[in-house]
Amino acid sequence: MGNIYDGAFRTILNDCRKLIIPVINEIFKEHYTGEEEIRFFPNEHFLDQQDAADKERITDTNFQIIGRIVKKYHLECESSLPDGKITIRLFEYDAQIALDEGEVTEETLTVTFPNTAVMYLRSYKKTPDIMKYVIVTPGGTVQYDVPIMKVQSYSLDEIFEKRLLMLIPFYIFSHEKSFSEYNNNEQKLEELKAEYRIILERLDDLENQGIIGAFDKRTIIELSSDVIREIARKYENVQKGIGAMMRGPLIQTEARTILNESKKETALRMLKVGKLTVEEIAEYSALSVAEVEQLANLQTV
Repeated sequence: MGNIYDGAFRTILNDCRKLIIPVINEIFKEHYTGEEEIRFFPNEHFLDQQDAADKERITDTNFQIIGRIVKKYHLECESSLPDGKITIRLFEYDAQIALDEGEVTEETLTVTFPNTAVMYLRSYKKTPDIMKYVIVTPGGTVQYDVPIMKVQSYSLDEIFEKRLLMLIPFYIFSHEKSFSEYNNNEQKLEELKAEYRIILERLDDLENQGIIGAFDKRTIIELSSDVIREIARKYENVQKGIGAMMRGPLIQTEARTILNESKKETALRMLKVGKLTVEEIAEYSALSVAEVEQLANLQTV
C-alpha cells in the first residue's frame, strides 16, 4: 500500500483513537460505547527465522480495548489486489503478536491470538468477504474467520449514520474510476465538489453537537487532503477542485501540533506533582520516554 495511505490510516488511529470504536463495532459486531480505554502496542515485531537474521514486520495497528473484558485487535489496511500473500502476512503478524505476550506456566505455553480484520480501500471481483485461518495441529484442527471491511461499499450516509468517520479520508476511493470524467467535465467535477462540501458541513455539525472535537475534525480534513493529492496525482483538475477544499499537509499538521502541545502540558503537570516515574508519565501522556526525560531536564535548568 502507498506510504500516504498507510500514513493516513496510522495517523487517524493513533491521534484520534476513539474513532476506531465504531469501526470495530461494525466489523466484529461488538457493542462498545466509546467510553472504553484503548491501549496501543508497538507495531514492530521481529519474526524468528532459522539460519537467517530476524525479519522485522510492521503491523498497521495492534491494540487492546478494555471494556467489561479485555480484547486485543489487529487491523490492517490494504489497497492492493488480494493475492494470498496478504493472508500469510496477517497470520505471521498474529502469531508474533500472540507469542510476544505468551505465558509459560510449568512448561505450558499459552498464546492468545488477536481479533484480526482487514480494511480494503479498493474492492475487486476477487476481494472476498472474509479470509479464513485453518490451523492443523496434532491436537486437532482450529479454524476461524478474518472479517473484511470494504470501504467502497459504504455510502456517505452510512458512514455518518454509523459514525465510521475514520473512513472519510478514504471515501475518495469510491470515485476513483470516474477521475478521468471529473477531470474533463466541469459539471461532473462540480457534483463531486458538492459532495465534499456536504462532508465538511456534516463534520461541522458533529463538532457543534460535541460528538467530535475540533482536533478530530481537522485531522480528518487534513488526511483527506493528503489521500486526494496522492490518488488523483494524474488528474490536475480533480486535485485542484477537491484538494483545495481540504487543508494542510500530513506531516506536522496544525492538528498534530495542537495534540503534541497538549501531551507536553499533561506530562509537565505530572512531572511537577513528582509522584510518577518517567515511564508512567510517558504511558499516560502518550509521549516517548525520551520526550518526557527532555521535559524533565528543561524543568531543572
